[in-house]
Amino acid sequence: MIENKPATPNKLQSPTFWLLLVLAVGLISRLIILLLYQPVAFSDTPSYRRLANTVLQGFANYDGTRTPGYPVFLAIVGKDQRVWVVQLLLGLATTFLLFYIGWKLTGRPWFGGLIALSHTLNLGQLFFESNLLTETLTTFLLILTMSGMLIWLLYPKKRSLWLAFITGLISVLTLLVRPLFIYLPFFLLIFLWTGLKLKYAPANIVDDIESNINKQQPSINHHPLKFLIAFILPVVLLLGGWMSFIHTNYGDWSLTTMTGYHLIQHTGSFFDYVPDEYASLRDTYIQYRDIHIAQYGTQTNTIWEAIPEMSRVTGYNFYDLSRVLTRISIQLILSHPILFMKSAITGWWMFWRTSFYWSADALRYPWMAGGLSFAVQIERIFLFFVNLFFIVSSLYFVLSESLASVRHKSSRAFTRLVNPGKYAYSWLLLGTIWIASILQTILDHGDNPRFLVPLQSLLVLWVALFFFQLLFIKVIDVNPTSEPA
Repeated sequence: MIENKPATPNKLQSPTFWLLLVLAVGLISRLIILLLYQPVAFSDTPSYRRLANTVLQGFANYDGTRTPGYPVFLAIVGKDQRVWVVQLLLGLATTFLLFYIGWKLTGRPWFGGLIALSHTLNLGQLFFESNLLTETLTTFLLILTMSGMLIWLLYPKKRSLWLAFITGLISVLTLLVRPLFIYLPFFLLIFLWTGLKLKYAPANIVDDIESNINKQQPSINHHPLKFLIAFILPVVLLLGGWMSFIHTNYGDWSLTTMTGYHLIQHTGSFFDYVPDEYASLRDTYIQYRDIHIAQYGTQTNTIWEAIPEMSRVTGYNFYDLSRVLTRISIQLILSHPILFMKSAITGWWMFWRTSFYWSADALRYPWMAGGLSFAVQIERIFLFFVNLFFIVSSLYFVLSESLASVRHKSSRAFTRLVNPGKYAYSWLLLGTIWIASILQTILDHGDNPRFLVPLQSLLVLWVALFFFQLLFIKVIDVNPTSEPA
């Protein structure tokens, strides 16, 4: 006869345990960084600092070369040491947000804990928190936006005008820090509307511990338009206000005054086809390009060395030169689409090649450089294969869901989720990453792996969810009427 014993609490199922573990690891890792490392300035940092000074002067002489998000952040926070500490705190906050997202998507605190730890122990993310660049702030704002959308899609009764407004506000702040995310507010609108239209089934075997909240739609959803207005209002005000500032002062309808300088990163490789109308500009750039290729093996970033001479021989100022290069580049792209596509595909592939931005010179103890360099290389290899698996698994997901839609059947991995908000969130994750991967290579061809940094932890989340769902579905397929362990 088997004696029944009282069940003992399982730490793996305890949110408190995982929250404390994440807090401890997050704090300890950042304290180690504070003790052993220093803030690091890169080539972009002086321009952000210069613009931060103009922000403190009421945007007097703000040259529009950067969107205002990070300069405003620097102006508010102050000196480099303060920025460093604040970015470390933002990294810690991002860790907790990822814990929440992972937990609520699966109903498993241990899953949320592992996702949070994968972010806080990622040396690429951890070192970037010490870099005086936009990525840490962008990552925080992006994950905060995704947290707002998680609440919107999963918990109908928690929807409010304030949630819509704040989510819209954070999404537009994200793009004002990192212009790559220009698509984000408009892409989120699709899921804002989708959330209002979803029909939630009663709680069943796959829902999480809060699924009873989702049993009915709140009555306020009978007026969806006001939620869309609340979301789009801060987007229109901030994005429209900024683009009006650029247009008023520099004559461009753009996020920055540097469009031409970004596009030539693509077209510079076939700048030989520029017509004789721009011969002096063309020949000057080619001269600098050939020197740059001889030294670095690539024409990327030639433009930053060539600008002074190109301005001198043509008489164009900085802004006029950017506008002329924009026109020339668009003409070249339309005339030679194959050459442009070749450059764009190369940039897209570079996007997935994980890069770590850190400096051995910033270590307080130089003897640590060798061990850290080895650890960085191991993590880079691991994350590269994670990135590759994301590409394969996401294509499989899209294909299987498309076939399932045609056949009117559910696919194995995702569509059996009782909560349709989780299924919508899978598409939100997928689209956010894929759109960024395509947009970044169309707009620029330079340091493409850096564009992935704010998205890396969302990518890891997708891959982890993919494996979780495959394993989880196997359990419920065997005994579909019982609650899984």
